Amino acid sequence: MVTLWCRVPEAGALISLTHCSVRLGGRFVLNDVSFSVHAGERWVLMGSNGAGKSILLKLLCGDMWPTPTGRERRSFNLAENPSSEPLHHKRYIGSLSPERQDRYVRYDWNLTVLQVVTTGLFDEDIPLSKPTATQRQRVQRLLRRFRIWSLRERRILSLSYGQRRRVLLARLLIGQPKILLLDEVFNGLDASVRRQLMQILKDSRLASTWVLAAHSIEDVPENATHISRLEAGRLLYAGPLTQQILQSLRRDSPSQHDRARQQVAGKMIRSVLASSPDVKQDRQKQSLLNLRNIELYRDYRHVLRSFDWQVATGEHWAIMGANGSGKSSLLMLLYGDLHPALGGTIERAGMRNGMAIAEWKRQVGYLSPELQADYFRAPSIEHIIASGRYASVGLNQPLSATDRRAVKPWLEFFDLESVRHRGPREVSYGQLRLALLARAMVNRPRLLLLDEPFTGLDPQLHAYAMAALQRLADANVQLIIAVHDTADLIPEITNLFQIGKGGRVLLQRR
Repeated sequence: MVTLWCRVPEAGALISLTHCSVRLGGRFVLNDVSFSVHAGERWVLMGSNGAGKSILLKLLCGDMWPTPTGRERRSFNLAENPSSEPLHHKRYIGSLSPERQDRYVRYDWNLTVLQVVTTGLFDEDIPLSKPTATQRQRVQRLLRRFRIWSLRERRILSLSYGQRRRVLLARLLIGQPKILLLDEVFNGLDASVRRQLMQILKDSRLASTWVLAAHSIEDVPENATHISRLEAGRLLYAGPLTQQILQSLRRDSPSQHDRARQQVAGKMIRSVLASSPDVKQDRQKQSLLNLRNIELYRDYRHVLRSFDWQVATGEHWAIMGANGSGKSSLLMLLYGDLHPALGGTIERAGMRNGMAIAEWKRQVGYLSPELQADYFRAPSIEHIIASGRYASVGLNQPLSATDRRAVKPWLEFFDLESVRHRGPREVSYGQLRLALLARAMVNRPRLLLLDEPFTGLDPQLHAYAMAALQRLADANVQLIIAVHDTADLIPEITNLFQIGKGGRVLLQRR
C-alpha cells in the first residue's frame, strides 16, 4: 500500500491520539502515532502480526497508557465533558479482542450465556446488578437476533471458540456503546458466523461507529469508510477507503498460487463429500489410534455419538465442521484431557494398560485456543516453547541449558528470536500462536494435534506455518488438524471427516 496521508486529530473526534508511542520490552511497539475517530466513521486497521494494531486499539480503549515522551496527548469525547482520562468514558466504548475472550478461560468465569450477555448491560465481568423486566426483554431479543437463544443456559466455557465470540459480541452490543473497538474478531469463525458478523457491522442501528483490526481484504466489511495501515509500530496511512486503496489491498492479497491451492482443497472436499461415507480400514497397517464405541459428554451435553475411528501410521487427518460441532472436544479426547463415557475405549500405540497419560502427552504436540489463554502470565516466549518438552503449562524451575538448546532452533524456525524474552502481552496474537506451534513441535513428536492452528496469523505467516506443517508431514510426523476453512488444508492431508449437528460423524473416508 502506498503511503498517502495521515489526518491530524481534530476537534470533535470521539477519541483522539496525538504523537502517542508505546514502549514494551525495551523497544517501541507503537511509534509517534496520531489518530482520531469521529462519529459515523467505520475504520479498518490493516497490518501484519506485530505491526501494532492491538496496541493502538488498547490506547483507544483506555486499557493502555502511552509512554511519556512530552509530546503525547489523548482525548476522549464520549461523555458530557471531554477528558484525557478514560475513566468516565469507558462505559461508552465496546471492546472485543482475543485477549478479552481468553479472560473467561483464565479466570474460570464459567457463566451461562444468558448471564454473560446480561453483564453487558452494566459493563460487569460477573453478575452484580439485577436487570429490570425491560432489560431482560432486551437481552432475550438480542439472543434471538444473534441466533444463540438455544445456547442461553449453556456455560460459556462449554462452547466452541467461535460460539464464544458470537456470545461476547452480543454482550458488547447490549450495552449500546457509542464506538466499537474490534480486534481480529473474524478469527476462528466459520463461514456462516462470519456472514452474520458482517451483517451486524453493516447495521447502523447496532454499530454506527467502529474500528476493526484485520489482516486481509476478506475481513474488510463493505460499509467501511476509512482505513489505516500500520507496519513496525508506525502509521503509514490513515484516511478514506478509496477505490485506489482497495485495488492496492487486492494486489497484496494471497497469490495466484495460494488461490489455486485453495481451489484444489475445495474440490477435494466436494469430491469426498459426494462419495460414499463407508470406510474400509486397511487392517494390515499399524494403528496409531483406535477408538471404539465413543460417546463423549461435556457439561452433561452429548458432544460425539456412536463414534468409531482408526488412525493408521502414515495418515494425516483433517477434522472439519462448523463452530460448536465438537472438533475441539475430539482433539482433547485424543490428547487425554477428556475421556469417553463408560463402554468406549481408546487404544494409543505404545500405551499399555496402567500407564500414565503423561507418557502419551510427551509423544504428542498439542495446540488449541484454550491453551493460548493458559499462557497469559508466562514470563517469556522462550519459557512457553520450553514447556512443551514436559507437556506442562509453565515450568516448575528455571530454564536449563538443555531447554535453551532445544528451544533455539524453533525460535529461529518461526522467526521469534527477536521476541524470545518478551511476555505474551508484549507480542501480537499471531506471534503468540506461532510460539505455541513451536511449543507443540519442540519435542519432535510423532503426532501433532492442532486445533485451528492458523487462527490469528497474517497471510504471510499463514503461508509460512502451512509450509512448516508440510515439511513436518514429509518428515513422518503425523498430523490431525481441526479446521473449518478448506484454505487451511495442506496437500499432505490423506484423510478427512466432517462432524455434523448433534455430534454425528457425517463422513469418514480415504
